[in-house]
Amino acid sequence: MATSQLEPQVDERATASAVGTAKAKSETLEDYTLRFAPRSYRRWAPGIVATSALGGIAYLADFSIGANIGIQHGTTNAILGILVAAAIIFVTGVPLAYYAARYNLDLDLITRGKGFGYYGSVLTNVIFASFTFIFFALEGSIMAQGLKLGLGVPLWAGYLVSSLIVIPLVVYGMKALSKLQVWTTPLWLLLMGVPLVYLVQAHPGSVDTFLDYKGAHGGGVSFSAVMLAAGVCLSLIAQIAEQIDYLRFMPAKTPENSRRWWTAVIVAGPGWVFFGALKQMIGLFLAVYLIANVAGGASIANEPVHQFLSAYEQMMPHWLAMTLAVVLVVISQIKINVTNAYSGSLAWTNSFTRVTKHYPGRMVFVLFNVTIALVMMEANMFDFLNDILGFYANLAIAWIVTVATDIIVNTYLLKLSPKTPEFRRGMLYAINPVGFVSVIVAGGLSIVAFFGGLGSGLQPYSPIIAVVLSVVLPPVIAVATKGRYYLRRDTDGLAHEMFDEHGNPSAAEIDCEACGDVFERPDMLASATGDGAVCSLCVATDRDGKHVLPAR
Repeated sequence: MATSQLEPQVDERATASAVGTAKAKSETLEDYTLRFAPRSYRRWAPGIVATSALGGIAYLADFSIGANIGIQHGTTNAILGILVAAAIIFVTGVPLAYYAARYNLDLDLITRGKGFGYYGSVLTNVIFASFTFIFFALEGSIMAQGLKLGLGVPLWAGYLVSSLIVIPLVVYGMKALSKLQVWTTPLWLLLMGVPLVYLVQAHPGSVDTFLDYKGAHGGGVSFSAVMLAAGVCLSLIAQIAEQIDYLRFMPAKTPENSRRWWTAVIVAGPGWVFFGALKQMIGLFLAVYLIANVAGGASIANEPVHQFLSAYEQMMPHWLAMTLAVVLVVISQIKINVTNAYSGSLAWTNSFTRVTKHYPGRMVFVLFNVTIALVMMEANMFDFLNDILGFYANLAIAWIVTVATDIIVNTYLLKLSPKTPEFRRGMLYAINPVGFVSVIVAGGLSIVAFFGGLGSGLQPYSPIIAVVLSVVLPPVIAVATKGRYYLRRDTDGLAHEMFDEHGNPSAAEIDCEACGDVFERPDMLASATGDGAVCSLCVATDRDGKHVLPAR
């Protein structure tokens, strides 16, 4: 099964599921949508995985977000809000990134066993899928603005182009995405960094103007303004799930690669937020520069294409500045939206397959996710950016903080949650109230607060309500239920060891009696008859439940 580092094995064999439904199992196309990513596929070095993951945060939405909150609340309040959000995102992202890289699972599979149950995590999958099409639409809108400014393309056509261009790039999953992200990152960094450095050196007074900017309301430091700004930034908390879609392909951790492994996990996992926070501050800086130095700049200050065009024009002729601004916008949009389309397809496929027991293929949901984003773009969602992100943030916070709390508190402190994340049907209850109820209550109450239902005094603090409830409720419910709803069984019925000598998921291969294929140990569990083993994919699509182990 030897393969090159960058060319994982492709298995094109057609198999039958436990219910006799034929499935095409081209792993290059499907990219382990529903299950553990086996060691035979994970041939990338830690640095390649980390670079690929960080390439997905090249989006320009951060520049718009920073500009919008700064224009509304002023520089000081915006920066404080950005830092508050970054701290929360980093702390909650560490355990999630570690679990993904260590056990080679995406966040949905982790969520199942960390407080939600087999069907309960469908709720969070919908939350995550919403994140991907909201930000796909946002990035597509920015690209359309660039195409209109640089090439005169009508916005409606620009929306269509920005949607269709990513579909061919998403077809081949991690294999293609890793190359795209690695190859385009140096050019993206150059196009973004050089004009900013030049602008600061050529116009040093712009820094003081930026720091003194008071925003639309012209007030000083305000805790409520800081929280409102943080709430918008916290809409990005679900970005860790997209980072994890890359981190699940990390190689096994060994004593030889431990330092490189940990560096890659931290930098490309929760560490993404430091790059994001910096981009938000840069976006505000460029917006303030436009407002202060360009006639009519206030009306376009939150549009990244105008922000960078203004910076480029300080260095070069207009035609070249326009060209580079459009190139930057297009590269950024492609780098992030291939990830949005890819991750969204995983989320929708997981949810649909669990509910219907039918696996239609990941590409069906690539098209579905892109279509939703296109509708949002055509509805001009860019003009309602703050409201959309502020509302959505409450749901995203509830999900991510709840799972992180389950890992940190319920698993390692209270010992009520199993240390190893379980994702296989038959091992899990349908719904675990620990996470499911926590998200509904925390997300629901924070949304009510966001819309003023808990009074105007609490309205700015809806994200804090979501955070606090998502920290408090999981351990309370876990203690109340004594942790009984995490696992239906205490063993999967197989004698093979689950982990190797270094604590990594075992690479031992076992035949599936249902479909006849060979899978690695973490994907397998004993058949309901006790005569063999069945893979998690056959169990997931088993309509009659004949392969599902009984509870005990």
